[in-house]
Amino acid sequence: MSAISAALSAVLLVLLAVLVPLSSLSAWVDLEIDDTDRYVAAVSPLSSDPAVQATVADLVTEEAMRQIDLGPLQDTVREFLHETVRSFATTEAFRNAWDTANQAAHKAVKAGLDGDSGQAVTIDLAPVIDQVKQDLVRDGVPFADQIPVERTEITLLGPDQADELRSSFRWLRYCSIWPAVATLVLLVLVVGIATVRRGLRAGLWTTAVVGAGFVLGATVLRVLVAVGRNRVLDEVPGSDRDAAAAVVDALTASLRTTVWVVLAVGAVLLVGAVVARVLLGRRKAGRG
Repeated sequence: MSAISAALSAVLLVLLAVLVPLSSLSAWVDLEIDDTDRYVAAVSPLSSDPAVQATVADLVTEEAMRQIDLGPLQDTVREFLHETVRSFATTEAFRNAWDTANQAAHKAVKAGLDGDSGQAVTIDLAPVIDQVKQDLVRDGVPFADQIPVERTEITLLGPDQADELRSSFRWLRYCSIWPAVATLVLLVLVVGIATVRRGLRAGLWTTAVVGAGFVLGATVLRVLVAVGRNRVLDEVPGSDRDAAAAVVDALTASLRTTVWVVLAVGAVLLVGAVVARVLLGRRKAGRG
Protein backbone atom coordinates (compact mmCIF):
# COMPACT_ATOMS: atom_id res chain seq x y z
CA MET A 1 0.00 0.00 0.00
CA SER A 2 1.42 3.38 -1.02
CA ALA A 3 1.93 6.30 1.33
CA ILE A 4 -0.88 8.16 -0.44
CA SER A 5 -3.31 5.28 0.10
CA ALA A 6 -2.31 5.05 3.75
CA ALA A 7 -2.86 8.79 4.20
CA LEU A 8 -6.26 8.67 2.48
CA SER A 9 -7.26 5.70 4.66
CA ALA A 10 -6.27 7.61 7.79
CA VAL A 11 -8.29 10.64 6.66
CA LEU A 12 -11.33 8.42 6.01
CA LEU A 13 -11.02 6.85 9.46
CA VAL A 14 -10.89 10.27 11.11
CA LEU A 15 -13.85 11.49 9.06
CA LEU A 16 -15.96 8.50 10.09
CA ALA A 17 -14.92 8.87 13.73
CA VAL A 18 -16.49 12.35 13.54
CA LEU A 19 -19.37 11.77 11.11
CA VAL A 20 -20.83 8.65 12.73
CA PRO A 21 -21.39 10.27 16.16
CA LEU A 22 -22.52 13.55 14.56
CA SER A 23 -24.98 11.77 12.27
CA SER A 24 -26.36 9.65 15.11
CA LEU A 25 -26.75 12.55 17.55
CA SER A 26 -28.33 14.96 15.06
CA ALA A 27 -30.80 12.30 13.87
CA TRP A 28 -31.59 11.44 17.51
CA VAL A 29 -32.39 15.07 18.34
CA ASP A 30 -34.52 15.46 15.21
CA LEU A 31 -36.39 12.15 15.35
CA GLU A 32 -36.76 11.58 19.11
CA ILE A 33 -36.10 14.62 21.26
CA ASP A 34 -38.05 16.98 18.97
CA ASP A 35 -40.93 14.54 18.33
CA THR A 36 -43.57 14.39 21.08
CA ASP A 37 -44.90 10.92 20.23
CA ARG A 38 -41.43 9.35 20.11
CA TYR A 39 -40.40 11.18 23.27
CA VAL A 40 -43.45 9.91 25.18
CA ALA A 41 -42.98 6.40 23.76
CA ALA A 42 -39.37 6.41 24.98
CA VAL A 43 -40.19 7.44 28.56
CA SER A 44 -43.57 5.71 28.88
CA PRO A 45 -42.08 2.41 30.20
CA LEU A 46 -40.55 4.38 33.08
CA SER A 47 -43.92 4.34 34.84
CA SER A 48 -42.88 0.80 35.86
CA ASP A 49 -39.36 1.82 36.88
CA PRO A 50 -38.83 1.42 40.66
CA ALA A 51 -36.73 4.60 40.85
CA VAL A 52 -39.47 6.67 39.22
CA GLN A 53 -42.19 5.10 41.35
CA ALA A 54 -40.15 5.72 44.52
CA THR A 55 -39.49 9.34 43.57
CA VAL A 56 -43.18 10.02 42.91
CA ALA A 57 -44.17 8.30 46.17
CA ASP A 58 -41.60 10.33 48.12
CA LEU A 59 -42.70 13.62 46.59
CA VAL A 60 -46.43 12.99 47.08
CA THR A 61 -45.90 11.84 50.66
CA GLU A 62 -43.68 14.77 51.61
CA GLU A 63 -46.06 17.32 50.10
CA ALA A 64 -49.05 15.74 51.83
CA MET A 65 -47.39 15.48 55.22
CA ARG A 66 -46.65 19.20 55.19
CA GLN A 67 -50.41 19.71 55.37
CA ILE A 68 -50.96 17.16 58.14
CA ASP A 69 -50.03 17.39 61.82
CA LEU A 70 -51.01 14.32 63.85
CA GLY A 71 -48.45 14.50 66.60
CA PRO A 72 -47.23 11.04 67.65
CA LEU A 73 -49.09 9.41 64.75
CA GLN A 74 -47.20 11.47 62.14
CA ASP A 75 -44.66 8.79 61.25
CA THR A 76 -47.29 6.05 61.12
CA VAL A 77 -49.49 8.06 58.75
CA ARG A 78 -46.45 8.99 56.66
CA GLU A 79 -45.51 5.33 56.20
CA PHE A 80 -49.11 4.35 55.44
CA LEU A 81 -49.54 7.09 52.84
CA HIS A 82 -46.16 6.33 51.26
CA GLU A 83 -46.97 2.63 50.86
CA THR A 84 -50.42 3.47 49.49
CA VAL A 85 -48.94 5.77 46.86
CA ARG A 86 -46.27 3.18 45.98
CA SER A 87 -49.05 0.64 45.49
CA PHE A 88 -50.99 3.04 43.27
CA ALA A 89 -47.85 3.60 41.19
CA THR A 90 -48.20 0.04 39.87
CA THR A 91 -51.67 0.65 38.37
CA GLU A 92 -52.83 1.47 34.85
CA ALA A 93 -54.16 4.81 36.07
CA PHE A 94 -50.66 5.81 37.15
CA ARG A 95 -49.22 4.80 33.78
CA ASN A 96 -51.81 6.95 32.01
CA ALA A 97 -51.04 9.87 34.31
CA TRP A 98 -47.32 9.42 33.66
CA ASP A 99 -47.87 9.59 29.90
CA THR A 100 -50.02 12.71 30.30
CA ALA A 101 -47.34 14.36 32.43
CA ASN A 102 -44.67 13.57 29.85
CA GLN A 103 -46.67 15.00 26.98
CA ALA A 104 -46.57 18.29 28.86
CA ALA A 105 -43.00 17.63 29.95
CA HIS A 106 -41.86 17.29 26.35
CA LYS A 107 -42.91 20.87 25.66
CA ALA A 108 -41.08 21.95 28.81
CA VAL A 109 -37.94 20.03 27.84
CA LYS A 110 -37.89 21.61 24.37
CA ALA A 111 -38.55 25.03 25.88
CA GLY A 112 -35.80 24.45 28.43
CA LEU A 113 -33.30 23.49 25.74
CA ASP A 114 -34.33 26.56 23.75
CA GLY A 115 -34.58 28.78 26.82
CA ASP A 116 -32.42 31.40 28.45
CA SER A 117 -29.22 30.73 30.32
CA GLY A 118 -29.49 29.77 33.96
CA GLN A 119 -32.66 27.71 33.50
CA ALA A 120 -32.76 24.06 34.55
CA VAL A 121 -34.64 21.45 32.50
CA THR A 122 -37.32 19.76 34.61
CA ILE A 123 -40.37 17.49 34.49
CA ASP A 124 -43.46 18.73 36.33
CA LEU A 125 -45.21 15.88 38.15
CA ALA A 126 -48.37 17.87 38.95
CA PRO A 127 -50.54 15.88 36.47
CA VAL A 128 -49.32 12.63 38.07
CA ILE A 129 -49.95 13.91 41.58
CA ASP A 130 -53.43 15.08 40.58
CA GLN A 131 -54.30 11.61 39.28
CA VAL A 132 -52.84 10.00 42.41
CA LYS A 133 -54.94 12.27 44.61
CA GLN A 134 -58.16 11.62 42.67
CA ASP A 135 -57.78 7.86 42.85
CA LEU A 136 -56.77 7.80 46.51
CA VAL A 137 -59.71 10.04 47.46
CA ARG A 138 -62.06 7.83 45.45
CA ASP A 139 -60.73 4.77 47.28
CA GLY A 140 -61.33 6.45 50.64
CA VAL A 141 -57.68 6.66 51.67
CA PRO A 142 -57.43 8.82 54.82
CA PHE A 143 -55.91 12.30 54.36
CA ALA A 144 -55.65 11.85 50.58
CA ASP A 145 -57.79 14.95 50.12
CA GLN A 146 -55.01 16.99 51.74
CA ILE A 147 -52.44 16.12 49.10
CA PRO A 148 -51.64 19.48 47.42
CA VAL A 149 -51.64 19.54 43.63
CA GLU A 150 -48.98 22.06 42.66
CA ARG A 151 -45.91 22.24 40.49
CA THR A 152 -43.55 19.52 41.69
CA GLU A 153 -40.44 19.04 39.60
CA ILE A 154 -37.86 16.39 38.88
CA THR A 155 -34.66 18.00 37.64
CA LEU A 156 -33.24 16.44 34.46
CA LEU A 157 -30.56 19.03 33.75
CA GLY A 158 -29.13 21.51 36.20
CA PRO A 159 -28.79 25.11 34.95
CA ASP A 160 -25.05 24.91 34.25
CA GLN A 161 -25.31 21.64 32.31
CA ALA A 162 -28.37 22.94 30.46
CA ASP A 163 -26.44 26.02 29.39
CA GLU A 164 -23.61 23.85 28.05
CA LEU A 165 -26.00 21.66 26.07
CA ARG A 166 -28.31 24.34 24.64
CA SER A 167 -25.97 25.48 21.87
CA SER A 168 -25.14 21.87 20.97
CA PHE A 169 -28.81 20.89 20.78
CA ARG A 170 -29.64 23.87 18.60
CA TRP A 171 -26.82 23.00 16.23
CA LEU A 172 -27.75 19.32 16.12
CA ARG A 173 -31.40 20.23 15.52
CA TYR A 174 -30.33 22.43 12.62
CA CYS A 175 -28.27 19.59 11.13
CA SER A 176 -31.24 17.18 11.35
CA ILE A 177 -30.72 13.93 9.40
CA TRP A 178 -28.51 15.49 6.74
CA PRO A 179 -25.15 14.44 8.24
CA ALA A 180 -26.34 10.81 8.06
CA VAL A 181 -27.40 11.25 4.44
CA ALA A 182 -24.13 12.98 3.57
CA THR A 183 -22.12 10.23 5.28
CA LEU A 184 -23.81 7.47 3.27
CA VAL A 185 -23.41 9.37 -0.01
CA LEU A 186 -19.74 9.99 0.77
CA LEU A 187 -19.08 6.32 1.49
CA VAL A 188 -20.79 5.14 -1.69
CA LEU A 189 -18.76 7.62 -3.72
CA VAL A 190 -15.46 6.75 -2.03
CA VAL A 191 -15.89 2.99 -2.44
CA GLY A 192 -17.25 3.38 -5.97
CA ILE A 193 -14.45 5.64 -7.14
CA ALA A 194 -11.79 3.40 -5.58
CA THR A 195 -13.26 0.35 -7.32
CA VAL A 196 -13.67 2.01 -10.73
CA ARG A 197 -10.31 3.73 -10.81
CA ARG A 198 -8.08 1.17 -9.10
CA GLY A 199 -9.91 -2.14 -9.32
CA LEU A 200 -11.76 -4.56 -7.09
CA ARG A 201 -8.92 -5.05 -4.59
CA ALA A 202 -8.75 -1.31 -3.98
CA GLY A 203 -12.52 -1.22 -3.57
CA LEU A 204 -12.36 -4.02 -1.01
CA TRP A 205 -9.57 -2.25 0.87
CA THR A 206 -11.65 0.94 0.98
CA THR A 207 -14.64 -1.07 2.20
CA ALA A 208 -12.49 -2.53 4.98
CA VAL A 209 -11.39 0.98 5.98
CA VAL A 210 -15.06 2.07 6.02
CA GLY A 211 -15.85 -0.88 8.28
CA ALA A 212 -13.02 0.07 10.63
CA GLY A 213 -14.28 3.66 10.57
CA PHE A 214 -17.76 2.50 11.55
CA VAL A 215 -16.30 0.55 14.47
CA LEU A 216 -14.25 3.57 15.54
CA GLY A 217 -17.21 5.94 15.14
CA ALA A 218 -19.50 3.64 17.14
CA THR A 219 -16.91 3.50 19.91
CA VAL A 220 -16.65 7.30 19.99
CA LEU A 221 -20.46 7.58 20.11
CA ARG A 222 -20.66 5.15 23.04
CA VAL A 223 -18.04 7.13 24.94
CA LEU A 224 -19.89 10.39 24.24
CA VAL A 225 -23.17 8.91 25.53
CA ALA A 226 -21.51 7.64 28.70
CA VAL A 227 -19.64 10.90 29.37
CA GLY A 228 -22.76 12.94 28.61
CA ARG A 229 -24.83 10.86 31.03
CA ASN A 230 -22.33 11.37 33.85
CA ARG A 231 -22.10 15.11 33.24
CA VAL A 232 -25.87 15.50 33.09
CA LEU A 233 -26.36 13.67 36.38
CA ASP A 234 -23.52 15.49 38.16
CA GLU A 235 -25.71 18.54 38.73
CA VAL A 236 -28.99 16.76 39.48
CA PRO A 237 -30.04 16.91 43.17
CA GLY A 238 -29.52 13.65 45.02
CA SER A 239 -33.24 13.16 45.63
CA ASP A 240 -33.93 13.30 41.89
CA ARG A 241 -30.85 11.45 40.65
CA ASP A 242 -32.26 7.92 40.36
CA ALA A 243 -35.36 9.08 38.52
CA ALA A 244 -33.34 11.45 36.32
CA ALA A 245 -30.92 8.63 35.48
CA ALA A 246 -33.85 6.43 34.45
CA VAL A 247 -35.20 9.18 32.18
CA VAL A 248 -31.78 9.86 30.62
CA ASP A 249 -31.22 6.15 30.01
CA ALA A 250 -34.66 5.81 28.41
CA LEU A 251 -34.09 8.79 26.12
CA THR A 252 -30.64 7.58 25.05
CA ALA A 253 -31.65 3.93 24.57
CA SER A 254 -31.94 4.45 20.81
CA LEU A 255 -28.41 5.89 20.74
CA ARG A 256 -27.05 2.84 22.52
CA THR A 257 -28.89 0.64 20.02
CA THR A 258 -27.35 2.67 17.21
CA VAL A 259 -23.91 2.00 18.68
CA TRP A 260 -24.43 -1.77 18.46
CA VAL A 261 -25.96 -1.62 14.98
CA VAL A 262 -23.14 0.52 13.56
CA LEU A 263 -20.57 -1.62 15.37
CA ALA A 264 -22.06 -4.80 13.87
CA VAL A 265 -22.25 -3.31 10.36
CA GLY A 266 -18.68 -2.06 10.65
CA ALA A 267 -17.40 -5.44 11.82
CA VAL A 268 -19.19 -7.22 8.96
CA LEU A 269 -17.80 -4.79 6.38
CA LEU A 270 -14.30 -4.98 7.82
CA VAL A 271 -14.12 -8.77 8.14
CA GLY A 272 -16.01 -9.41 4.91
CA ALA A 273 -13.84 -7.09 2.86
CA VAL A 274 -10.59 -8.47 4.32
CA VAL A 275 -11.67 -12.07 3.71
CA ALA A 276 -12.82 -11.27 0.17
CA ARG A 277 -9.54 -9.49 -0.57
CA VAL A 278 -7.51 -12.44 0.72
CA LEU A 279 -9.53 -14.93 -1.33
CA LEU A 280 -9.22 -12.74 -4.41
CA GLY A 281 -5.44 -12.59 -3.94
CA ARG A 282 -5.22 -16.39 -3.58
CA ARG A 283 -7.32 -16.89 -6.70
CA LYS A 284 -5.02 -14.63 -8.71
CA ALA A 285 -1.97 -16.37 -7.29
CA GLY A 286 -3.42 -19.77 -8.23
CA ARG A 287 -4.04 -18.63 -11.78
CA GLY A 288 -0.52 -17.33 -11.97
